Amino acid sequence: MCLQIQAESGAQVPPHITCAEASAVLAKTLTFIKERALLSRRLPRGDQLTLVRRCWAPLLVLGLAQDKVDFETVETSETSILHKILTYGPANSHKESGDHHSPSAADIQTIKRFLVKCWSLDISPKEYAYLKGTLLFNPELPGLHYVGYIQSLQQEAHEALKEYVKSIYTEDQSRFFNLIIALTMLRCISASVIVELFFRPIGNVNIDDKLLDVLCVDSKAQATEEISA
Repeated sequence: MCLQIQAESGAQVPPHITCAEASAVLAKTLTFIKERALLSRRLPRGDQLTLVRRCWAPLLVLGLAQDKVDFETVETSETSILHKILTYGPANSHKESGDHHSPSAADIQTIKRFLVKCWSLDISPKEYAYLKGTLLFNPELPGLHYVGYIQSLQQEAHEALKEYVKSIYTEDQSRFFNLIIALTMLRCISASVIVELFFRPIGNVNIDDKLLDVLCVDSKAQATEEISA
């Protein structure tokens, strides 16, 4: 199989364009995480790291929906790296820490169903922002210490979304619940699948390093402000 973006015209775009689109969304996702980290400075470094590592993948998929990045997997006779990744996984693929989960047809369909669901709801930029806040501050993740505080941050995003929907979509009583239900579709999408699908084909992209860079920058900024104070 070969990964390709489905362009608006119906033409197929080469696989590396798909990866470039996903990389652009990753950059936006990391910026969002960095900005929202300013709201969670009371959290210990361990909790911040848990949230970022466990939530970046669903945040990225939500970003794919917002940027309307569509893709198709099609059967080809070409024996390429991407072809191997989307079937049985290449023995000579680049290695990095963490499990490698070669995307299955079920994995791909789950992502695509989520994208279609989001597009059918025609989600606004503000709604996407509140949904991302709800995803990032997930108090149900194992290993967290400041669960109550994280839950309050999630509830804040949750309530902001609810109030926004109520004020804009006055006649759509089910919209808020449809948005929240859509998020539940992201629970079975693993980070390893996203890495293999969108980033492994363009080289040894170490997502963990990028996430640590975000936290490192925020920690330095916090320390500078504390010294200035």
